[in-house]
Amino acid sequence: MIPSEVECRIARYFFHMYLPDDVLEEIEEKLLPSCIWIEDEAIDHDELVRWAIDIIDKQLENKRFR
Repeated sequence: MIPSEVECRIARYFFHMYLPDDVLEEIEEKLLPSCIWIEDEAIDHDELVRWAIDIIDKQLENKRFR
């Protein structure tokens, strides 16, 4: 099993290197308002991840990475 820290670092790399700018911007627009002015402990991280995954899935629905 891959340690979660390694998974997070790989995901972060993929996120910043391969997602198109318009997808990153849409994710930021959706997630940032929910993170500003809120203490980290009060943020529903699972909800934010679900929102981001939904955006990524919709934007990259028919695209393949090779």
